[in-house]
Amino acid sequence: MASIKDVAAEAGVSVATVSRVLNDHPSVSEDARTRVLTAVEALGYRPNAVARSLRTDQTHTLGLVISDVMNPYFTELARSVEEEARALGYSVIIGNADERPDLQDHHVRTLLDRRIDGLLVSPTDGGSPLMLGTARGGTPMVFVDRWIPGVDVPVVRADGRAAVRDLVAHLHGLGHRRLAIIAGPAATTTGSERIEAFREAMAEYGLPLPDAYIGQGDFQAESGRRVTEGFLDLPEPPEAVFATDNLMALGALDAIRARGLRVPDDIALAAFDDIRWFVHTDPPITAIAQPTGELGRAAVRALVDRIEGRTSRSVTLPARLVVRRSCGEAASSPKDLRSTT
Repeated sequence: MASIKDVAAEAGVSVATVSRVLNDHPSVSEDARTRVLTAVEALGYRPNAVARSLRTDQTHTLGLVISDVMNPYFTELARSVEEEARALGYSVIIGNADERPDLQDHHVRTLLDRRIDGLLVSPTDGGSPLMLGTARGGTPMVFVDRWIPGVDVPVVRADGRAAVRDLVAHLHGLGHRRLAIIAGPAATTTGSERIEAFREAMAEYGLPLPDAYIGQGDFQAESGRRVTEGFLDLPEPPEAVFATDNLMALGALDAIRARGLRVPDDIALAAFDDIRWFVHTDPPITAIAQPTGELGRAAVRALVDRIEGRTSRSVTLPARLVVRRSCGEAASSPKDLRSTT
């Protein structure tokens, strides 16, 4: 590999001049700048990022710890983060927590050891000592999608309360009265917020929400399947199921089909977190869509502002209801959903 001395010799300038050109210093003549850049291209020279980071105390690298890389929502979020970071001159190292607080801490610790300039995190729980210490320490940090309450860190998120209300209104308008919910982990802000919004909307429309219609999931497909099977075994099964995440909705759909039942003829289904797959299911699934790409881009901008000493504030964007055919077009009549025929 060519060294900075090789570039200086090729360009006929000093090593200091090469350094000033590479760091975009203004006190370099256009002639010298042109010769240096030509030599860099000819020799294929690449600056030593590690050495530069030691000199400048910056690596131009961001860390991103997402809750579950297998969830299409977080995959899209990570993509938008990487694209925006690249546009601003930063690279991104991604860690997948797989909804496990211990794995989340592992990734945070590893990223800090690698001298990242800032950290984006979608927390898997209410905050481990490491997460709380990092958030309150000197590392620039931004929460995205989820957050840790009471910690003074900017949060970039979508507000789904109005969209959940719109969903309940939609189901109510179709004649559904027995509505059930597959909730996410209460330790996450998204899990607790979505069931709270659902309760409020149900109360607004005068609809009961018995405990039997509240199922505890973990944002994974298997939990959606398990909870839905329990709903279908009830003496009076629900007429509609709201899964508070896309993977749990797919698990619910599997459970419904395994009983030989059809959506929406036998039971309606809706989800939080719209994904591209929902257009291709049969029927397409009604879902609450978050502005995922803009959330990722806004989170990067907020983090870079903190890194570069500018004011950084929380950002809240609205989610919206996308109506498809999985909730039906007319009121459902009572059915015995325990039947497999």
